[in-house]
Amino acid sequence: MPAIHVRNLDDAVITALKARAARNNRSLQKELVAILERAAFDPKVRRFTSRLHTVRVGGAATFSRDEIYGDDDDGR
Repeated sequence: MPAIHVRNLDDAVITALKARAARNNRSLQKELVAILERAAFDPKVRRFTSRLHTVRVGGAATFSRDEIYGDDDDGR
């Protein structure tokens, strides 16, 4: 299955996504898949692309791979 790598996300965005994932009892990875699937296929989600913004931030990532992928144990 193809993968998408998103770089330069603001720490506040990642923190909010992690909180949303926790509320939905999902790993961050699974929460992002759910968000993207809904945006791609749900006709009620309008103007999805117009809400995407590119933001440049400096510095190294502050979240480990384990924090991002959570309970995904498939080794990828």
